[in-house]
Amino acid sequence: MVNPNNTLYNCFMKRLYANCIKRLLDFIFSLLLIIVLSPLFAVLAVLVAAKLGRPVLFRQERPGKNAKIFTICKFRTMTDGRDKNGELLPDADRLTDFGKKLRRTSLDELPELFNIIRGDMSFIGPRPLLVKYLPRYNETQARRHDVRPGLTGLAQVNGRNTISWEQKFEYDVRYADRISFGLDAGIFGKTITAVLKREGISQEGEATMGEFIGTGCGGIK
Repeated sequence: MVNPNNTLYNCFMKRLYANCIKRLLDFIFSLLLIIVLSPLFAVLAVLVAAKLGRPVLFRQERPGKNAKIFTICKFRTMTDGRDKNGELLPDADRLTDFGKKLRRTSLDELPELFNIIRGDMSFIGPRPLLVKYLPRYNETQARRHDVRPGLTGLAQVNGRNTISWEQKFEYDVRYADRISFGLDAGIFGKTITAVLKREGISQEGEATMGEFIGTGCGGIK
């Protein structure tokens, strides 16, 4: 009989879940949700087009597992407002009341289900951030890319955008080290609570968070 406390056994089970079982569950549930929620997708697409114009989807390159670049898709929440020099206004100035509602309810994230079904993302994992942050991570922080990024993660249920970048990355690396079905189930349950309470959506004065400029440099600007 296998001793469940055996280090090699635990390592094997972790790898089996992370590399096989988790991906299978992601594919099955994302496909089911896309089918079930297709009417909601259609309604949201019409509303976004009417209130914010086209395109209805926001697309941006993000680093995924092993820092491989993919294109993330979300429902658009901002206008294309620009200043007199033709430069885009700050995010907080372009975020509309309608966009804020989409973010508070996390409905803007629904198109990421297609990223999950393609294998770019998972339901649970560190949030995919900007490509320009890659050279700013220290060696430990970069380990957040050892796993697929997720719709929600350990940092999102422990303060989301109200905690510092350093705290967020500590949670991300902790998740990468301890990934398991039990941990994912716990994060999923806490995410539902956080979404219903609409907690931690943004830092004060920001659409989400300030820019990460690197540990030891103040973290944000």
